[in-house]
Amino acid sequence: MTKDHDDGLPDPAHRRPEDMSERTVEALGALSKALETTERARGHLYSFHQLTGTADFQLDEAVRLLHEAGHPEEAERVRAELVARDVTPGHWTFQLVEEYEDTYYRPFTAVETELTDRLAQGRRHLHEAELKRRRRS
Repeated sequence: MTKDHDDGLPDPAHRRPEDMSERTVEALGALSKALETTERARGHLYSFHQLTGTADFQLDEAVRLLHEAGHPEEAERVRAELVARDVTPGHWTFQLVEEYEDTYYRPFTAVETELTDRLAQGRRHLHEAELKRRRRS
């Protein structure tokens, strides 16, 4: 964990390089914010994946109880039409997660990391560090 220095400036890891413009700091801050939103979306996708899987396993209990209640045809319908059903044609939720990771998430993080490394010498959250300094002064 890094700490502020007595001079009121962010620690060296969060100071912008001398030749870096305010607009570049803003641009990388916007890119970082977009990545954070993508991280949240990814979390929701994992929630969707886990909740859908849980619901699928809960159907087993519904099938069992329908059988025990004397409704074998209804139990069979639930089993045949809902248990282990694709969420989109040919896909279970794990496949949607994999496609999101491969097609969108990993390229997004790679671009954000590459631009931060190239434009800010790998210094992350410069916009936030400068905001912190301004708000405290």
